[in-house]
Amino acid sequence: MEPKSTFWKRIGLQDWFLPNGKPVNEEAVKIKALTPDDVYLYIIEKFKESIKQLSFADRVVFYHEFIISFNEEDYQDFVNNRSGLFGIIVNESVKKFYELLREYQEVGKKVEPSSSKWVFRLVSHPDYKRGDKGFIGKLLPGTSNKKEENLRVTFIPRQTGVAQTLDISNEVLKGFTYYSEGYYELPYANDLHYNEKDVAKPGTKVLARLETIMPDKQFVGRKVEYLVKDDDIVVSGNDEERDEQAVFKVPSEWVNTPHLRIRLNKADGKFYLASFGERTLINELEVAGSDVNSPQWVELPFNSRILLNGIVGINIFKPEP
Repeated sequence: MEPKSTFWKRIGLQDWFLPNGKPVNEEAVKIKALTPDDVYLYIIEKFKESIKQLSFADRVVFYHEFIISFNEEDYQDFVNNRSGLFGIIVNESVKKFYELLREYQEVGKKVEPSSSKWVFRLVSHPDYKRGDKGFIGKLLPGTSNKKEENLRVTFIPRQTGVAQTLDISNEVLKGFTYYSEGYYELPYANDLHYNEKDVAKPGTKVLARLETIMPDKQFVGRKVEYLVKDDDIVVSGNDEERDEQAVFKVPSEWVNTPHLRIRLNKADGKFYLASFGERTLINELEVAGSDVNSPQWVELPFNSRILLNGIVGINIFKPEP
């Protein structure tokens, strides 16, 4: 079997990051833990770069969506040991964005947004090493129904510490792991002043918690958690192209695309499930498959165990108080 290509090979950067394609001696690389200031300054740096790259004449143009990527362990250090810091970093970053934009406006530049909101997605990737970080910027978030151009991406590998920038296809994004904890959306303030009252993550009320156990090598012994914040969500597999909050992409080849739809019936306060995958069991009882356009619903009680294709397990729990 042909060995699986790494993320760096797929985008043609293997030789840039690893001299002659050979692994770097890990002991020779001193790994410095990422700090909140590292993340904040990185976001500001990329925002400034976007202005330089996109602006023209007297018009100031900038990215509205920011995908900041880390190594999985670095990411989990923030989520598990520094809970809430990502949100604070995002809010402080937007404050700084407005400060910089006001400076352009004061010298007569035309500052007009290309979108009505800011979107931040803090993600991880299994091919990133400790200390690696990357940036992907988008001009118009929320336009997945339109044909998207290649994305401008910047990587800073820990081996060299030297930034490399290039264009990549949207296909590359399928390799990233998205978490509900890392999604932040803020409205754009036309007066360029940050308003604390406007800051909120969409669907902040947690309705349920899904906990997934996967056999895939990079997740052995670990769990992926998804917080249900929408009345109607989709559970899908590796081939899923959507990255909306209401889509739980399970990073496993053993999950169909889509595989499940889970919705909350407000009338009785209960969750219900419809299966579109090859095989689904709830508490060891098989669920009849149905068509995506004509779902057949079965009740999904809390503390149930869902098994997808006999391989991937998902548990549903009540949200923590």
